Amino acid sequence: MTRSHAYRSIAYVIAGFTLAYLLIQWLWPAEPLPSLGPEAEQGHVRLDEPAKLPQQIPPSVEAPRSERVAEYHMDVRLDETTRKLYGTQTITWNHPGKKTVNELYFHLYPNAFASPHTTFMKESGGQLRADKMPTNGYGSINITELKTSEGMSLMNRLDYVQPDDNNTKDRTVAKLRLTQPVKAGESITLKMKFEVELPKVFARMGMTDDDFVMAGQWFPKLAAYEEAGVRGRSSEGWNVHQYHGSSEFYSNFGIYNVRIQVPSRYIVASTGFQAKAPVEQDNMRTYQFYADDVHDFAWSASPHFVYAEEPFSSQNVPGVRIKLYLDPKHAELKERYFYAAKAALAKFSEWFGEYPYSTLSIVVPPESGNGAGGMEYPTLVTAFGAQDESPGYDLERTVIHEIGHQYFYGMIASNEFEEAWLDEGFTSYAEDKLMESEFGVPPSLALQASYMTDPAPLKQSAWKYKSQNHYAENVYYRAKLVLFAMEKQVGEKTMLRILKAYTNKYRFKHPTTADFQRVVESVTKQKWTDFFNQYVYGDQMADFAVDHVDMKEVKDANGKSSYQSTVYIQKYGANYPSVPIVFHFKDGTTTRKVWQVDGDRIQYQLKHTSPLEWVMIDPLYSIAVENRHINNYMKVTVEEPVKTRVSWTAVKAIEIISNILGW
Repeated sequence: MTRSHAYRSIAYVIAGFTLAYLLIQWLWPAEPLPSLGPEAEQGHVRLDEPAKLPQQIPPSVEAPRSERVAEYHMDVRLDETTRKLYGTQTITWNHPGKKTVNELYFHLYPNAFASPHTTFMKESGGQLRADKMPTNGYGSINITELKTSEGMSLMNRLDYVQPDDNNTKDRTVAKLRLTQPVKAGESITLKMKFEVELPKVFARMGMTDDDFVMAGQWFPKLAAYEEAGVRGRSSEGWNVHQYHGSSEFYSNFGIYNVRIQVPSRYIVASTGFQAKAPVEQDNMRTYQFYADDVHDFAWSASPHFVYAEEPFSSQNVPGVRIKLYLDPKHAELKERYFYAAKAALAKFSEWFGEYPYSTLSIVVPPESGNGAGGMEYPTLVTAFGAQDESPGYDLERTVIHEIGHQYFYGMIASNEFEEAWLDEGFTSYAEDKLMESEFGVPPSLALQASYMTDPAPLKQSAWKYKSQNHYAENVYYRAKLVLFAMEKQVGEKTMLRILKAYTNKYRFKHPTTADFQRVVESVTKQKWTDFFNQYVYGDQMADFAVDHVDMKEVKDANGKSSYQSTVYIQKYGANYPSVPIVFHFKDGTTTRKVWQVDGDRIQYQLKHTSPLEWVMIDPLYSIAVENRHINNYMKVTVEEPVKTRVSWTAVKAIEIISNILGW
């Protein structure tokens, strides 16, 4: 989410404390929306006339990029008075496997906000990042009609299930028992009506009191069906989980054709492209959007959006229309949003392959809608809410992070329920790389590594982490550090080769951690089993220490003094292939060594005309996965009791800070 950079606010609090402590595809896109009138300056924006239909010159139809398992045709109407969505949808599910299927599963994500007793609310405590569930802000989804294509009602065959925790108060997953099985290669079409009571904006969706709407995860959505061999499955079947406090999403790719009806004063941002000009009737405006080779569909609406659009193309971006839907408070910042979006599209397309869609929409919520900010959906992202009229680099960082998700969440489409690091960690790594190359903001890896007070395996289900903070610490930060550690070992160019090979091979394929490891080994021509077992499948971090130093003065036959030093270096944590060490003498000279680690301990014998003054392990902090640096340095002239006391005091202080911050 990032993303969101999901949990970014948590990280910034920690960082601040630490620093103080340390000192077109089917139809031609519709014409651009008309210019905004002078009312935009007052924060109220209207469209003077509906845009005219474009000249109907259909482009060449490209072959499907993905296995289009699901097809949705939806109509939804916003009732701003009741704060409800009234929807109908016709769903076709194309059986991708070989076994006969007797049931379908649906995600009903809005039911996560139905009561304090849902799995999401119990695990999150009604809080996500810095946002809390507003008082009386609950919401829900209710399927009111479900029929076969022939008109047979299936309502009595629909049951709520809880595959993860047996919480009967949780209704975020429903199982439909079919009257007729679906055999291999067959399809089934269902017709459905549903109502969504929008919560007050919280955890990616809802409606604010000033009429901003974020419809994310808003409709009955088919769960993912995996064929044998997909993500390492030995046998095919459904992959379905409840909505958890820290989990995000996973679905099959498909087609979405969606009509959205809103009061005429609203402007709509959406996944996909606008297939027809808006139609006005009875004070309502109807938009139609289309998207294919995507695995979700989201939209946002507000009467206050300030709309702007710019085309963009580069060597690896054939042509994209960047659409901005700005809160009026950020209307004057549109160039910053455009610049960040263009930088991200250009560089990520160079690093990870072509961006294949014709649009990219960026929604900037109002301050009151910040709970919907920092999130990614196919071809649509949300920035954080417009709280500050003159924000720092958080603006660019958030836009870059969310656009990075278009690759790892969007096109690569890893399972965020079970292997969230393959999205969040990779996107966070890409974000840091681009922030440094484009804006000169280095990633501060040593500082970020210091957050790692409770490392856990990266490959585990999102709800298995102890808390949202624990999830963020590992899935975002430790995962990113693991990737930087790989880069430090193979070099930046080889790391980019690895990532490009991975993203090109697994576009629209739902890869796993094991798939990524195989790509790493193929590109580098070496085994990475030990590294992955410790840092990815395991919960380890590196920890190298200057254990102690023995030094004595010796004199030769002529009475000339020299100094013999024995330095003991100890490995307390996980393996790491090479460890740089610097020895500094009082005369200003230095000696550098590299320990090719093949055990837990090594000692160095040094003889010099000047006393050894200090020893430091990894002075440039190249070991990104080392989280304890306090024992990397030893000043030889400090007496042992003092040195021990100073080290113990510093470690104890860090532990106290960690406890205060709730780590």
